[in-house]
Amino acid sequence: MEEPKKFVVQRHQKESEPTHWDLMLERGGILETYRLAQPPEEWGKRAIEAMKIFDHPLKFLSYEGSVNEGKGRVEIADCGTYRLIKKDETQQQISFAGKLFRGEFQLCLIKDDRWELRGF
Repeated sequence: MEEPKKFVVQRHQKESEPTHWDLMLERGGILETYRLAQPPEEWGKRAIEAMKIFDHPLKFLSYEGSVNEGKGRVEIADCGTYRLIKKDETQQQISFAGKLFRGEFQLCLIKDDRWELRGF
């Protein structure tokens, strides 16, 4: 098991889109990012689709504020550390220690950049 790294969950609100949450995992000097349509309180109750999107710079670990030229807002919904327990091309087993988001979860590849977040 590797040393703990940082994660953040950002809540994104935009005028023209439904609210979504980005799960950002610190990896190799960047934040690997997954977009989820349900809030962290729902994670682990059932499998939730997590779309892998573009990586973000580490400065987004603490970013809150305006996005999309003022047409949206980002706020931190949760943050903490995580440990990668096991990883291969199709699965990642992760232990999270956040304020809201805690416990062991799996990110399982469904197809292309589509993953599912599953709780144990």
